[in-house]
Order: sequence, then structure tokens, then C-alpha cells
Amino acid sequence: MAGISHQPMEQLYDVEYCIDSNPSTGETILLAFQHYILILGTTVMIPSMLVPLMGGTNSDRILVIQALLFVSGINTLLQALFGTRLPAVLGGSFAYILPIIYITCDHSLVRISDTHERFEQTMAAIQGALIVSSTLQIVLGYGQLWGMFTRIFSPLGLAPVIALVGLSLYERSFPAVGNCVEIGIPTLLLVVGSSQYLKNYKIFKNIKIPIFQRFPILISVGSVWFYSLILTSIGAYKTRPAKTQHSCCTNQANLISCAPWFDFPRPFRWGAPTFNVGHIFATMASVIVSTVESTGAYNAVSRLAVATPPPAFVLSRGIGWQGIGVLLHGFFGTITGSTVSVENVGLLGLTRVGSRRVVQISAGFMIIFSVIGKFGAIFASIPLPIFAATYCVLFGIVASTGISLLQFTNMNSMRNLTIVGLSLLLGISIPQYFSSTLLATGHGPVNTNGRWFNEFVNTIFSSPPTVGLIVSIFLDNTLEVEKSSKDRGMIWWEKFRAFHSDSRNEEFYTLPFNLNRFFPPN
Repeated sequence: MAGISHQPMEQLYDVEYCIDSNPSTGETILLAFQHYILILGTTVMIPSMLVPLMGGTNSDRILVIQALLFVSGINTLLQALFGTRLPAVLGGSFAYILPIIYITCDHSLVRISDTHERFEQTMAAIQGALIVSSTLQIVLGYGQLWGMFTRIFSPLGLAPVIALVGLSLYERSFPAVGNCVEIGIPTLLLVVGSSQYLKNYKIFKNIKIPIFQRFPILISVGSVWFYSLILTSIGAYKTRPAKTQHSCCTNQANLISCAPWFDFPRPFRWGAPTFNVGHIFATMASVIVSTVESTGAYNAVSRLAVATPPPAFVLSRGIGWQGIGVLLHGFFGTITGSTVSVENVGLLGLTRVGSRRVVQISAGFMIIFSVIGKFGAIFASIPLPIFAATYCVLFGIVASTGISLLQFTNMNSMRNLTIVGLSLLLGISIPQYFSSTLLATGHGPVNTNGRWFNEFVNTIFSSPPTVGLIVSIFLDNTLEVEKSSKDRGMIWWEKFRAFHSDSRNEEFYTLPFNLNRFFPPN
């Protein structure tokens, strides 16, 4: 026992740049561009999935992609400056897909014969639902209600939630790689090889930067993207099935040809929003889910950026700004709301750089390339299996970050083993049951006469982190609570929950421009 050298540590020891330290200017710009490249996968995937269902054309799709990238850049910048102040990239959320499909399949919209008119009317309905439902997140955040709720979290209760934030996205990782293994597998091998086996190898002795460790995504994605361009140009996929061509070929979605050279995203491009009570309530379920998922992701970011766990007040402030972000999504017609990009969280750990400035500059890339349409579309044409291969590593890092919180708990306790095991199992199996029922029957397990109620409940229980939070927080706060205070890690967690209880909280989370004078933490 005397030789044990891996005692529980509040902060990771091998992160080279923390939240308020910065690499050199050139390295910072390249790291920021790497974050920008990574966010493109989700930014392209969500509109490509939903716009055709709404009756939109390829031109409509590229405009939605530009709007989503533009709003993601603004939200990322606002969050890093005035929200949690963590180096978190905010992007489109998959949590909104079920309510958006519900709106798209509304009888009043489906019966519109003209596809362009149907797209515009559906977009107006989605915008109205996002605008109104954003108020729920704004109230939860700025009303400090979410902060009050998070004060009952312990390391034991939060660990499964963070782990499920990463594990729940498995369908976007290797199953998507399998759609085109000839480019997916090489990308996965390059990411692991460059970031782990070659991380200390220096190509040039006079360059001190560990290039392979810092830029594994740029190296891997750039190399395999060039390889896929060659395969596409020589006609390697001409005789392959349409699904394979869609997954493997570069620019299969015709993004480059449809993208304008210059177009500034503007609010209500497709007309004034419309409001429907059923649509709004269904979308509010997604707001709750994205709030839970983002809470887990913010805690993962804080650990990977060598910051203290965000205090309750800071989490509430971040959720409030995220609500403002959903409001912007509604204004600009992005057809989804916002959440913390899990892949970009994983990139902090992969590169060992948790600098806030890197993420702020990446937000600038998002805004600039959303306006210069052709240039942004070139990068957005990267085949999705390449992104999926990087997700295999990045989602795993986020999941293991959640598991690492268990070091502060007593995992020799049957109480704790039961809570963690049940939270993880139900967090994976219940959403899987809801998803499989939806695929088999065309509707979720909850199928009453109230369609909005069905979508509300089905959306909540289709989210692994949300189910995991319900199970873990309930059990952790009802089973032998007083007796197990030390076992569940509350002694370690207590000092971080209030803003002024640890001097490091003020160092990491104080607002810039001396704004704490006007918005004092409470």
C-alpha cells in the first residue's frame, strides 16, 4: 500500500494548457481551426437529415447549414465570455430531432402540395417552437432554478451522467465508420497512432511543439480526406450502391455547387414564425434534455481544462446563456437548438489543451466561414465516416472523464456499486427500448391521443444522460444519505458548490470587463 502513487486528484496533472493559459499565437490558431473542422460533422449531419423531410432543396440545406454554423459561433463566443466561461464549443443538438420530426409530420403541413411552400411553413413552425421553448431554459438559468437543483449532485450521482454523455453517442461513431470502412478505419488508426504512439515524436528538432499530439485531427482528417478525393476522382465508387456513394464520396451532397460565394445569415429568412401550443410543449422536452446533457458536458470540460467543477451559480449562468442561444436558433432558422459539442470536449483531452482562447478563436472561424459560403462548404464536404472515426476516440474520452469522478467515492460500497451500475444500465437500455419501439411501430412506447404529450415523454426517455440523471440523482439522494455522505464524495464536492468557497472558482469563472460588479455571484 505504501507504494501507491495514484491517489485521487482534483485536477488532471498532464494537461499542458489550462483554461486561462495559452499556447503560442500560431499554435492557438491551428488548434482553433481543428475545433472548427470537428464541429462541421454535426453541423452538416442535422440539416442533411431534416431539410429533405421538410421539402427543402440542396440550396435550402446549405443555407440552413450556414445559419447553424453562424449561430454556433455566436453561442460559443457568448458562452466563453459571459456564460460558464469554460472552453466549450456549442453546436447543434440531436436532442431536438424527435420534436422537429413531429412538427414536420404535422397534418396541416404535410398536406401542402408545393414543396417549397411546405418547407417555408415547416421552418416557420419550428422557429416559433424554438423561440417560445427557449424561455424555459432562460428561466431555469437566470432564475437560478437549475443551480439550486445541481446543488444536490455528488460525484457519485454525476459520474454516470457524464459517462452517458459520451457513451450514448455510439451510433454516431463506429456504426457510421462501417458505412465506408476504406476511409473510416484509416482515420481511426491515424487518430490513435498520431495522438498516442507518436505524441512525443518530433519531425524537426528545432520545433518544440509536439505536432502529432497537438494536431491529430488535422493530420488524420486531412490525410484521409485527400485519399478519399483520389478515390472519388478515379471513379472507385461509380458502381457501388447509392448508400455507399453517399457515405464515401466527397461533396456527395453537392454542398459546394449549391453554396453562395457570400451570404450573411439573417433572421427570419423564410418568413415570420408561427406558434402552435403542441409544437412548443414537444420542443420543451428537448430543452430539458439539452440542459441535462450540457450540464454533464460542462463538468467534463472543467476537468479536462484543469478548472474546478463549475459552481451552481456558474452552471445556472451558462444554462441561461444557452437559452439565449436557442432563441437565436429560432430567429435564424437552424431547425435545431444548441448543446455542448461532445466531440470538441473530447478534443480538449486528446490535445491536452484546455485553453479558453483557442475556443474563442474557433468561434471566429465558425462565423467567418458561415458567411463565406463556398469556402466553408469545401470543408463541410468531408465524408461523414471520417468524422465518425474521430468520434470513436473523442466520445470515449468524455465517457472516461465521467468515470474518473468515481475516484472520489467509495467504490467498495455496495450502495455505490448498485447506484452506478443501475444508472448506467437503465441509461443505456431504456433509451434503446424507446428507439427500437419507434423504429418497429413508427411511434414511441408512449402513444396516447395527445401527440405533443407523446413526443414530450418519448424525447425525455430517449436521452441516456437524462435517464441516467433521473436514476442516479434519485437513488443517491434517497438511499442512506446521511450515513453515506463521505462514501458518495460530498466531502470533496462541497467546497466547489458555492462561488466564493474556493479562490480558484473566482480565478476561472469571474466575468470579464469587471462585469461582476453588475452581476455579482450569489
